[in-house]
Amino acid sequence: MEIKKKCRYGEKFPHLFSPIRIGNIRMKNRIICAPTSPSMIDLNGHFTPEMIAYLEEKAKGGAGVVTYGEAIVHSATGKSHNKQLQLDAFGVRQGMTEAARAIHNAGAYANIQLSHGGMYGGLASVGGDVDTCKVAYGPSHMQMPAGEVQEMPRELIYEIIESYKKAAKLCKETGFDMVQVHAAHGWLFSQFLSPVWNRRTDEFGGSFENRARFFLLALDAVREGVGPHFPIEARISGDDFSEIGLNLEDCTRLAKMIDGRVDLINVSCGNHEDPAMFCRTHPSAFFPRGVNVYLAAEIKRHVKTPVACVGSLNDPAQMEEILASGQADVVELGRASLADPYLPDKAAYGCEEDITPCLRCYECFGATGELEMVKCAVNPVMGEQLADRFAKSAPKQRKKVLVAGGGPAGMEAAITAAKRGHDVTLVEKTDRLGGNLHPAGAAYFKEDIRKLITVLENRVKEAGVKVEFHTEVTPEYVKAFAPDALFVAIGSRELRPPIKGLDGEHVVMAVDAELHPEKLGQKLIILGGGLVGAEGAVGFAHEGKECVIVEMKPEIAMEVNSFYRGGLMPQVEKAAVCHVNTKVKEVLPEGVLCKRDGKEFVIAGDTVVCALGFASPYDKVDALADLVDEYHIIGDCRKVGKIYDAVNNGYYSALLV
Repeated sequence: MEIKKKCRYGEKFPHLFSPIRIGNIRMKNRIICAPTSPSMIDLNGHFTPEMIAYLEEKAKGGAGVVTYGEAIVHSATGKSHNKQLQLDAFGVRQGMTEAARAIHNAGAYANIQLSHGGMYGGLASVGGDVDTCKVAYGPSHMQMPAGEVQEMPRELIYEIIESYKKAAKLCKETGFDMVQVHAAHGWLFSQFLSPVWNRRTDEFGGSFENRARFFLLALDAVREGVGPHFPIEARISGDDFSEIGLNLEDCTRLAKMIDGRVDLINVSCGNHEDPAMFCRTHPSAFFPRGVNVYLAAEIKRHVKTPVACVGSLNDPAQMEEILASGQADVVELGRASLADPYLPDKAAYGCEEDITPCLRCYECFGATGELEMVKCAVNPVMGEQLADRFAKSAPKQRKKVLVAGGGPAGMEAAITAAKRGHDVTLVEKTDRLGGNLHPAGAAYFKEDIRKLITVLENRVKEAGVKVEFHTEVTPEYVKAFAPDALFVAIGSRELRPPIKGLDGEHVVMAVDAELHPEKLGQKLIILGGGLVGAEGAVGFAHEGKECVIVEMKPEIAMEVNSFYRGGLMPQVEKAAVCHVNTKVKEVLPEGVLCKRDGKEFVIAGDTVVCALGFASPYDKVDALADLVDEYHIIGDCRKVGKIYDAVNNGYYSALLV
């Protein structure tokens, strides 16, 4: 991607783009792409070309360091995910060397996280539902919901310590410039540090010093493996936010113990295996950006070693303030670098308004488990970097392109087609672009969607797309326009099932409710507990409304990926009374008549919000598509889906024109 330079490198954010020395490397800026580990690993535990291309693009985007996450040092006991890089696998060197070279050749340093799942090496975890190791070894014998855990023998502890040394040496030999030792998120060293899980009576249990011994010996072994000047980063928690783990005072004590032993202390938090806590470790949209930075700031007060912070950071101005105020020395970006790998260079050259915002929707995490690859709701190239290396050939002719509909699919198609050199006109029946992004972004916790609308609007303008508002694309319009290519992106229509009374004056459709909250009474009955109804309840409750959700299925938001749902459901439970396995029989003037388990009952309310889904208007789609030789049906009018489907569909369809 070519960045239009509006200022000198780092001029707008001087602290963010000042160099820093970490061991024997000099980072060109203070940005590290945080350790991520999508499942693009083969069954031998090796890097795939897709994984290497994924890492390479992050480096192309201008980060100082790019980190690969959760490389397993001892596969026989520590492999916690279905597919992970295994540093003790035969033949692993080639892919590692290629990955380090790709990162270097794209302008960044290569870092790799050394990890071990501890007990989750033998238990099903959020990273995998396959028990990959024969025995689950933890600090002590215990019974976990996923199975029995055996106490790790002392001989095995020392074997694993040696594996950290060998793994670190291997990383250095294959060209990596740093290693990060993972001691957070509930994995091996977190388990040993836990005063609840660790009930040992030998030198690895009891006192805080004993519980930290495994981690400290592993750090010393890593140092022996890489030598005195090679950078070692340690990822620790600032607070486990759990009765089984460490608090901020404990974590500060641990930081003091490793001060001087390592070259960078990365402060995270939480426990990866607790669904509710997962959404704090990787903050959901219900937390402010930078929610975990204060943990790094506190630890930084007590150590001399440089400190890195995390916390769903996305805004260069916020990053600049964090560094300028001394809260941290380095910022680490996870999901933000997936939504826009070019965030560093855009910020460096004054183009921060074009940064694609991460929506914190967890599409990336969901794809890792469900699809064994990575994707992003707002970045159609994410996970497709290998194919994207081979640029599409230029169009053979400049076409007159008509895009019917200005939602996310229509905007993405218009931008992409215009960049390919076509003469593009986008026609929107309302007075603004964005389509259903507007109701989707109406709630207090959806600021990122509102930012996305602005980014896409600016790109439409920058690409030279002609935009016509207050106009519906009809068959007559298409005939008069006579396009060479037509993109049908007319969206979907809300479903209004034949329920008696659903046409009443006190019934408001979900989209209308989000856009015009003044139409709502105080007591809301939301029909439909899918994502729209669930998020609607959270937003309406935040505005002081009393909410009830009525859902036919056995659970609320069943279609939502488990990672986002883990953060959403606690909010839903606080926001609304939920009636599941419940059918709506009739909408009454005073509320809704429902039936559950053969019994009928009435839920009282002022306003009924209909959130019973959407349907594609295939009749209108076919009427338009029949009029042209070349057409592309994109977005919800093709198939009702998520933001990911719209953006992805719009982008790749436009590459065909």
